This record gives sequence, C-alpha cells and structure tokens, in this order.
Amino acid sequence: MALSEATVQDKIEVVDMGGWKVIQVRTATVISRDDVEISRSFHRHTVGPTDDWSGESTEVQAMCNTFHTTEAIAAYNAAQAAQGV
Repeated sequence: MALSEATVQDKIEVVDMGGWKVIQVRTATVISRDDVEISRSFHRHTVGPTDDWSGESTEVQAMCNTFHTTEAIAAYNAAQAAQGV
C-alpha cells in the first residue's frame, strides 16, 4: 500500500477588472494510494498587476507578462489611488 502526493496547477484563469486583469491560480494537492486517488484539496491565489510573479510557474509568468503591461499597471495604480488605497 503505497501513498503518494502530487501537486498540480489545474486551473489558471484571467479575470478582467476593467483596465487591468488579475490571474487566478488553483493548485490541487492529490493524495493517491496504489495509483488510485483518495483525496484532493485545493488552494487558490491571485496575481495582480503590481505583484511579484517571479516565483510563479512558467505558465503563470507567461500570462502575467502578457496581461500585466505597463498600461495595466498604471490603470491599476490609478484605480487604487482613486479609492484611497
């Protein structure tokens, strides 16, 4: 009876917030016994335009490089300033 654990990013989504986009990442942790899945749990996090995405997977980094442009960062910062954040 061998137990194994695998972690995989099973969902990466882009959410339009108006002038910028947020990347949502869902990571699944799968526990298996003799190659039969017995448990699956999820962790979710977001990556915004001003976040440091250097520690993200190559897929998430590619999406951030595509969507978190200089213009998107400026729009995000302007929206935050308008809300007093």
